[in-house]
Amino acid sequence: MALRPMRRRMPALALATSGVLAAALVSMTGATAAPTAANEPGSTPVPISTPDGVVSSYLLNARNANPGHTKQLERAVEKAGGVVVQSWPQIGVVVAHADVSSFRADVAKAAGNKLESVGATRTVPVAEGTPSELSVSWGPGASGYKKEAKKPANGDIGSEATVATVADPRENEQWDLQMIKADQAHRITEGNRNVLVGVLDSGIDPDHPDLVANTDASESVNCTDAGRPDTSATGWHPTTSDHGTHVAGTIAAARNGVGIVGVAPNVRMASVKVVSDAGYIYPEYAVCGFVWAGQRKMDVTNNSYYVDPFQFWCGDQPDQYAAMEAVRRAVEWSTDRGVVHAAAAGNSSYDLSNKTIDTSAPNDSTPITRTLNDTCKKVPGEFDGVVTVSSVQRFPAGTMDSRLSSFSNRGLGSIDVAAPGSAILSTIVRDNGYGTKSGTSMASPHVAGVLALMKSAHPGLTPAQMIDRLRAQADDKPCGTTTAGAPCVGTDADNSYFGEGMVDALDAVS
Repeated sequence: MALRPMRRRMPALALATSGVLAAALVSMTGATAAPTAANEPGSTPVPISTPDGVVSSYLLNARNANPGHTKQLERAVEKAGGVVVQSWPQIGVVVAHADVSSFRADVAKAAGNKLESVGATRTVPVAEGTPSELSVSWGPGASGYKKEAKKPANGDIGSEATVATVADPRENEQWDLQMIKADQAHRITEGNRNVLVGVLDSGIDPDHPDLVANTDASESVNCTDAGRPDTSATGWHPTTSDHGTHVAGTIAAARNGVGIVGVAPNVRMASVKVVSDAGYIYPEYAVCGFVWAGQRKMDVTNNSYYVDPFQFWCGDQPDQYAAMEAVRRAVEWSTDRGVVHAAAAGNSSYDLSNKTIDTSAPNDSTPITRTLNDTCKKVPGEFDGVVTVSSVQRFPAGTMDSRLSSFSNRGLGSIDVAAPGSAILSTIVRDNGYGTKSGTSMASPHVAGVLALMKSAHPGLTPAQMIDRLRAQADDKPCGTTTAGAPCVGTDADNSYFGEGMVDALDAVS
């Protein structure tokens, strides 16, 4: 099959800002934002209050991503009365806490032209606590630093699994694996132990019988400690949510005679915990997760979430721009280091290619009704180099036919591929058991599993080549039944419901 070129979305952000708008924003707040087109109205502002005496969290982006500029931002934070929580010199990003209302303007003045942007990351005070001392740029010898992984040579930790011969007890209930031809792909390969998938989520149950063999504790981390990488023995475990455990089962539940089987049952997974006990994925958590994936030289990440507290982050708003830019840099850096990313499209029945109004954000305080524009993006799903996955349900029941799940987001040019996401059977924490969940969160891990199989069969592929192949190999899926209020547009080969079609595990390994 001939490869079709990867869809290139319009760049979400500009690395540097310019013009009267940006200058005015710096003057008012100390933060920059991406200027909108001359004929496009601005998005509705969402001022984030940072009163004196209340600890707020900020992300700062250096003009140039290098250790020198990052170190100067750290000094500027201290001069402005803040505390450096975490530095990522690889991408020129600093996480800071401050309880001074003028922190954004003060740090911008102290940093001068070394600062590209600064913004608050949430609309509520910090709940995690703040380190008592200034941290330093992470490097050899620094507290909390973990040496980057070396990619194991083929065979160092096991090779491809034996071709499947015996089904796990509940595999016959996994219609979703049949729909994407994973059952057929398993006759060729069940994945390679050299392949590592980062599950950026709420944690993986460490003793679930279907997950324990494939969860690599040495590669796991907790990023919810204000955006610092916590490598403690239990930090990456689930606490208040089994969402990540369910996702992990779909990706790589082992073929072991117990329960279910994953799309890629012989690859390894790392639990990269980015969901706090309160259920939020703040930008600094996501930055930590993506940089960690790049540092550990993971092959694939799954991202069944959007970054809080905004369903859509608008580049013409100073705070939102800075946080979005920090995450974008982390995604891009990890991609450059060989990581390919799958992400859920979202569950708002929203047309991502025609954003108008949003009533859901900020979701950590009081949501408002706001007007969106083309600078507003779902993070990380709408970044270049991220595979965005819509969800399908089995319809009619009992068949291998499908239609768009009623909750799934859509959008011509926004969706890459589709995968099953309604009533998916997978692993859960309670009683180390099994249960069904629905959402694009359940669709995305099918694609992450297929990417892991692809990497196992074709280890030399780059992330861009993997995305090209994934899209080209997807089975074309016509619009079919139209959900009320959500018209399907496009062609059989590429439409707003299913992108380039249903992901195909068999083609991925052939």
